[in-house]
Amino acid sequence: MSDLTGQHTPNATALNLAALALMAIGIVMVFSTSVSLDGPLLSDPAWRAPGVRQAIYVVLAVTVMAAVSWMPYQWWRLGQDDRRSLSTAIAAIAVVCLALTLIPGIGIERNGARRWLGAFGLTFQPSELAKLATIVFLAAYLTSGRPIHRFWRGLMPACAVVGVTVLLVGLEDFGTAALLTAVAAAMLVVGGARIRHLLLLSMPAAAGMTAMIAFWPYRLERLTSFVNIWADPAGKGYHAIQSLVSFASGGLTGRGLGNGIQKHGYLPEARSDFIFSVIGEELGLLGVVAVIGLFAVILWQGRKIMLAANDPLGRLLAFGVTWLLGLQAVMNIAVVTVSVPTKGIALPFVSAGGSGLLLLGAAIGILLNVARQAREPACPVAR
Repeated sequence: MSDLTGQHTPNATALNLAALALMAIGIVMVFSTSVSLDGPLLSDPAWRAPGVRQAIYVVLAVTVMAAVSWMPYQWWRLGQDDRRSLSTAIAAIAVVCLALTLIPGIGIERNGARRWLGAFGLTFQPSELAKLATIVFLAAYLTSGRPIHRFWRGLMPACAVVGVTVLLVGLEDFGTAALLTAVAAAMLVVGGARIRHLLLLSMPAAAGMTAMIAFWPYRLERLTSFVNIWADPAGKGYHAIQSLVSFASGGLTGRGLGNGIQKHGYLPEARSDFIFSVIGEELGLLGVVAVIGLFAVILWQGRKIMLAANDPLGRLLAFGVTWLLGLQAVMNIAVVTVSVPTKGIALPFVSAGGSGLLLLGAAIGILLNVARQAREPACPVAR
């Protein structure tokens, strides 16, 4: 670990401020996308308004972030009995919740996809839990002393857990499944798995991903329409074209906050997957660069936290969280700028939604705890 006066000293304040700034932008933009031309900004009751709900979610996410930041990350470590480990428990809970979403009458279906569980008017998206569960489980497993360089005894048990999770997610959400696969693969490489073993496993993984596309016609249509979005501008290419129109009409400084036009029924999913397009239209290139800059701060501080961590578990946790945040942000921005085919990937901290915000708050909390302990002498933790 670098000396605390060195270049790898983490700055928890910068990380905190960047995450909070993105959440604040999310509240403002969700309010903006909720503006109606023929109705009041706030509904009755007010808490049903999307912007108010987003503000409530942010408060809860910040609370979770603060709580997890004081929770020693060593609690995620695998012990002598894996079944009693916190990381194993959260992975099992994620798998069970993902399976429940597929059961008719239990899983809640929206826009043709069954991705939610809910009760008493509240809904939860288990795929968001699966992201955090994958990171903490792999970090704990890879630092538990298991022979990860051995194919059957070390690598396969970890890949089996990840494979089941990715499969259950991919049945309803291919974008998140691809994200989880990329995060898991990167963590396995960093955690010491042999490249030749991962290349061997990449073949069935690629076959599974191909099957997820081939057996769901709408996914295949997204790929084919991406080749020429103008072939069907009112149909398959509509999302992409309207997103580009949003950016083009924003120019350098944008139309002004709240003055966007595309959100009024032209741009689908303006509050969630395509909220970055609304930022481009209303705040212009300057707003887009500012948001990307805040993500860059988080990634840079995440890198510094990883390099300053006291032990391999802290380093892998910091790496996994940072890689997840960066890759998810890149995937969302690539989708809305029509650089890759359309996928249902939210912009971290900014897109509307409670499940994602709460779990991202927990992820930032883990980073903050690793950073806090990096400033203190490492102390042994009983296993």
